[in-house]
Amino acid sequence: MKKNDIIEITIDDLHFPNVGTATYEGKKIKIKNAIPGQKVRARISRSRKESAEAKVVEVIEPAEYEHEPGCHHFSLCGGCSYQSVPYEKQLEIKSKQVKAILDSILTENYEFLPIVPSPKKTEYRNKMEFSFGDEVKEGPLTLGMHRRNSFHSIVNTYGCSIVDEDFRQILCQILDYFQGNSQSYYHKSTNIGFLRYLLVRKAEKTGQILINLITTSQSILNEKEFVDLILNLNLKGTVKCIAHSIYDGVADVAKADEMRILYGEARIVEELLGLKFNISSFSFFQTNSLGAEKLYSIVRDFIGTTKDKIIFDLYSGTGTIGQILAPTAKKVTGIEIVEAAVEKANENAELNNLTNCTFIAGDVLKKIDELEDKPDIIVLDPPREGIHPKAIQKIIDYKPETFIYISCKPTSLAKDLPLFIDNGYKVEKVQCVDMFPMTPHVESIILMTYCGSDKK
Repeated sequence: MKKNDIIEITIDDLHFPNVGTATYEGKKIKIKNAIPGQKVRARISRSRKESAEAKVVEVIEPAEYEHEPGCHHFSLCGGCSYQSVPYEKQLEIKSKQVKAILDSILTENYEFLPIVPSPKKTEYRNKMEFSFGDEVKEGPLTLGMHRRNSFHSIVNTYGCSIVDEDFRQILCQILDYFQGNSQSYYHKSTNIGFLRYLLVRKAEKTGQILINLITTSQSILNEKEFVDLILNLNLKGTVKCIAHSIYDGVADVAKADEMRILYGEARIVEELLGLKFNISSFSFFQTNSLGAEKLYSIVRDFIGTTKDKIIFDLYSGTGTIGQILAPTAKKVTGIEIVEAAVEKANENAELNNLTNCTFIAGDVLKKIDELEDKPDIIVLDPPREGIHPKAIQKIIDYKPETFIYISCKPTSLAKDLPLFIDNGYKVEKVQCVDMFPMTPHVESIILMTYCGSDKK
């Protein structure tokens, strides 16, 4: 077996994140975007002595449980790879994957609770970053998501099913507008072009909408035309912010060197569990608002009473978790590296009349050294790659009674957990929450308590 060979194979198992496995000629084959039960034709991309990697060329036979996908972009878009999998099966797959990963590193018994489904299985996302580009080289301008297994090609996802009709209409009308005035998109290979991303946020509870067009400085936006276009749309929600951000960096990421507010304010308001939260363009906020209420309710239940407790909320985003735990706590201190998110977190604490919350801007690795309080509870909600290796021991050394670790990537969780265990912590409970239906991703909540020899 060598590179570029074509094989036909039936997928036996599925490993996080969405990597199908099978055996062929005595080798273990890993095939991304294939699910158990499918018979596929695949091209070998890498071959080693005992294993190989391959990419799907064609699904010859679907798995017996598969059904027609609910989104007609499914075969092209790289976003929702579980569209053809019944929802209960999706939950089963995700739950089994997380448990298998944890069981490979945990030797003591722990309680693995049933996975919590998302309240909405479609139209659940409150934020999208659409990319400008083309689907074929030198083809017409497109706006949407990356084509599956492609770095350059952009699929016009005008019928995307994980956002609601307002998102779809905004995408279509803005694309029509720029196709009509011949603006070019930013080419990553040449660093030439104007249009980069369209960021759209819509609050689930309030219906408020934020739209931020991100471009380079290589052309000029007719701001009045752009604002009038959006305000004349027949949307169910209410447009509260229209912004234009300029970003000339080479990184393939939606951000701003400079941002102009063309209409309204630089924020929208969302409500979770009775609290209000200001959300700006680039601040972190869970993308499934109704799912977030489920997630945070479980965090609150796992912790139990917070009365007179000192709480650290690390990687705090806009301060949602800390503020939900704050009403009876003695003090809550959050750390978040994104300054705009911290600004919103402190605004949110004031908005919710929480005088015992403070949020600090900076890297957890550095700012953790400045905290003088002795925490009873530390809540961790780190980025996908987990906690910085140099920060994790500093965090553990505070020796709180309780750690809550919220993970969006179980393989990163598996990397971090052994250090907690080595320092006297025991995993008591784990519960998954499906925040991302139709995709391979899942959130996991882990309750750890201190059982070390120096426990008081």
